[in-house]
Amino acid sequence: MTVLRIAIAQQNYTVGDVAGNTKKIVSAVQRAREQNAGLIVFSELALVGYPPQDLIKRESFVNDQRNALDQIAEEATDITALVGFVAGNPHEYGKPVRNSVAVCRDGNIVSQIGKRLLPTYDVFDEDRYFDSVDRQPVISFPGPGATLNLGVSICEDAWNEPDIWERPAYDVDPIDDLVRGGADLLINCSASPFYGGKGQFRDKLFSAHATDHKKWLIFVNQVGANDELIFDGRSFIISPDGTIVCRLAAFKEDFTVYDLPLTKNSSNESTISDDPKKGPNEIRKALELGIRDYLHKSGFKQVLVGLSGGIDSSVTASLAVEALGADNVLGVAMATRYTSNESKVDARTLASNLDIDFIDAPIENIFESFESALNPIFDATSEVAEENIQARVRGTTLMAIANEQNRLLLATSNRSELAVGYCTLYGDMCGALAPLADCPKTLVYELAEIINERGTVIPQRVIDKPPSAELRADQTDEDDLPPYKILDSILAGYIDAGKTADELVESGHNRETVRRVLSMLHRSEYKRFQAPPVLKVSPKAFGIGWRYPLAAENENLLPK
Repeated sequence: MTVLRIAIAQQNYTVGDVAGNTKKIVSAVQRAREQNAGLIVFSELALVGYPPQDLIKRESFVNDQRNALDQIAEEATDITALVGFVAGNPHEYGKPVRNSVAVCRDGNIVSQIGKRLLPTYDVFDEDRYFDSVDRQPVISFPGPGATLNLGVSICEDAWNEPDIWERPAYDVDPIDDLVRGGADLLINCSASPFYGGKGQFRDKLFSAHATDHKKWLIFVNQVGANDELIFDGRSFIISPDGTIVCRLAAFKEDFTVYDLPLTKNSSNESTISDDPKKGPNEIRKALELGIRDYLHKSGFKQVLVGLSGGIDSSVTASLAVEALGADNVLGVAMATRYTSNESKVDARTLASNLDIDFIDAPIENIFESFESALNPIFDATSEVAEENIQARVRGTTLMAIANEQNRLLLATSNRSELAVGYCTLYGDMCGALAPLADCPKTLVYELAEIINERGTVIPQRVIDKPPSAELRADQTDEDDLPPYKILDSILAGYIDAGKTADELVESGHNRETVRRVLSMLHRSEYKRFQAPPVLKVSPKAFGIGWRYPLAAENENLLPK
């Protein structure tokens, strides 16, 4: 049996770190050559990291990465390397650069493939930066025994499979065009961001390409987190019958060499890494990676979390410990007259269970000082303003500690609260990163249960008691909000599924509750505009993929 020995390099790149990314790529090329691979494939824009955003508007940056590509090409002897990079546009019109893959062989860049489909939805705005190509050449590859034609595409080029989509986004199918052009082997270099369950959809999509065209297909994805986006890796090889015969790890770097049979359609070997299924455990792995990379790629090592004795801060601190280690996490409790003894005990117990440093910093005296100073201005109706004072004193306290100890503050707001504005600007919204801000409250509880599976970390009372901000006497969240199961169902239907307000009512939700929730959602846009970065784990997260006007009339979006 004739085989093609292919290496897949699933790597975690730092955006803008051309030197560091080059070092990773060169090391992988050397490793592949040592294992007698004839071809090694890297992910989309591997050389610069994805997404590079406005960095690629800097000519010096583009030139630096182009020079680094020459270094990689020099290393590509006795092997062919497919490397994602930013190429210049050879035409006198259009955007000056292209999202491209270089074909490096025998010390040279022998060809390059540009991206055809430039996504401009959700978190993507590639048409802002790149020029697209009209066609992609089939690449001649000197395979074992005979020349192979490689059909190389880049991420979105593969996301227009007509059998998958009810309404395809584009009027072309680049994969079909590559096959019609004579491609023997399909390769897709991707930087495909994660959300819960996307891995399963991606499997279905690429399997459809393989079976439709009866071709082997190689998918290489970036792994790691860059700002709000998390990349889950999970690179794979699919046989012509749609079977995934090789899968790399989820949420971590991986490397493999695979013998691809060229004289028959099936393989005797199968290498499948453990893959977390859709659900809270998958989200947990993604959030841990998101926290870790945000810290390390920003040049920080340590974080702090305000510990209230509640569920959100408990889950946030637990994830931070998993991501960074207990030595790099500090918990800070800031009690007032409204903080229950149980919450004080639970915050301290959590810190002990996590083995993290803990500071008890009561803020009652500071709160009283604010009350005294503002008493001539406030009246009996100033209850919410008084509650917000406490949150803002806590935010100031946490930011002071963060500054003094060179730590990043993790905000603890969840998606449900952020959606309806049940959070305080310059208070509990303070922070450099909001790990849970794309996790509905109901999912936060599921994460807590997962965290406690191997032993109690989060005190059971934290999970069992009614959630409360504890900013006034005997307060619970349901004093101000619908029950979280109802709230999260309305938000999921409206935000993720794209249902109208009337459709939500028709599905069984109370009309006034829907009106109230959606009114709060759109009225809180100004708060979210000032929120910390949100780690994206849902199909539609608040952040760069959520773009609504701040000053707008939203009455027409409410139930009729």
